[in-house]
Amino acid sequence: MPRVLVIEDEGDLAEVLRYNLAAAGFEVAIASRGADGLRLASERIPDLVLLDLMLPDLPGTEVCRSLKADARTRRVPVIMLTARGEEIDRVVGFELGADDYVVKPFSVRELLLRAQAVLRRTAAATASDPVLVEFGALRLDRAAHRAWVDGRELELTALEFRLLTTLLDRRDRVQTRARLLDDVWGITADVTTRTVDTHVKRLREKLGRAGDYIETVRGVGYRLVGAPP
Repeated sequence: MPRVLVIEDEGDLAEVLRYNLAAAGFEVAIASRGADGLRLASERIPDLVLLDLMLPDLPGTEVCRSLKADARTRRVPVIMLTARGEEIDRVVGFELGADDYVVKPFSVRELLLRAQAVLRRTAAATASDPVLVEFGALRLDRAAHRAWVDGRELELTALEFRLLTTLLDRRDRVQTRARLLDDVWGITADVTTRTVDTHVKRLREKLGRAGDYIETVRGVGYRLVGAPP
């Protein structure tokens, strides 16, 4: 039974989520404060976190950052719940490593479908992807969310790491900006294609000489080379 940790300070909404998640076959834990959510996540690692961004003690962004910084919880998918639906808010959420972003008020049924989709995607990636990958000067450790170029460790955000692994898994295949938005930012990410260009540019800079592995296919998208040069 998948375990979902709901970090939400609106008591009525938390109870609605508890009832519906339990009815859908999830084990549910509730925390009304960010610090309590982090403690519960540490005591028993959840399979998914539903995280409100407006909490009484800590910003939800800081809770997400802490979850992604902890080796024990960094691979736990996070769906952010917020009343703020501006593009910049979504971009910041995905930058921190959120797997999806749901704007209040939302349909509980839609949230359940998104939660199930995120869990399926996470399970499929965990089952099929090799943990350690070496590609030319680049080396990745999926389990630790770490990457190196020529032995130098890179400081990648969770989203940059996901973008890199997506391109690496599909090397020599062109990925459109729309496809990358769907697969890297989330199933229904409502951000512009300029966001993809900005993140690819930043990722190339961090990769140094391995940045040349990512090719621009003009008018279409991006492709990681089939073999390192």
